[in-house]
Amino acid sequence: MVPMTAFALLFTLSAIGVAETVYLIRKRLASERPVCPIGGGCEIVLESKYNKTFGIHNDVLGLLFYLAASVVTACLVIGIEPMTLWETVFPIMIAFGSLMSLYLTYLQWRVIKFWCFWCLMSASTIWLMAIIIIISASI
Repeated sequence: MVPMTAFALLFTLSAIGVAETVYLIRKRLASERPVCPIGGGCEIVLESKYNKTFGIHNDVLGLLFYLAASVVTACLVIGIEPMTLWETVFPIMIAFGSLMSLYLTYLQWRVIKFWCFWCLMSASTIWLMAIIIIISASI
């Protein structure tokens, strides 16, 4: 069982992910460049041919992931049944998100050869979620 502090951290990280992906979606829909606080390759990465997975923009997939993580975390905190389903689905979901972000980070590093601050922030957020799950499971 994951402690409540871990749930609070997971929910907070989900909220950060939602805010970040909503920002990117709004910028993309307005045809505006996002502010790239570190480096300058954000628009290159975000406009590359790798900006979609299965025909869906990666920022939209990220938003759906973070919203789902928020809902599942809330279900776990509130105790909405079936708890065993949420306790099983959540680590699998986070593992899939971690692998996907690892793949997208690899694309930035080895294929696109530019770094996007927002993409790295999202990857770090998901990896922190995975670390929290792993540590919580070992307690």
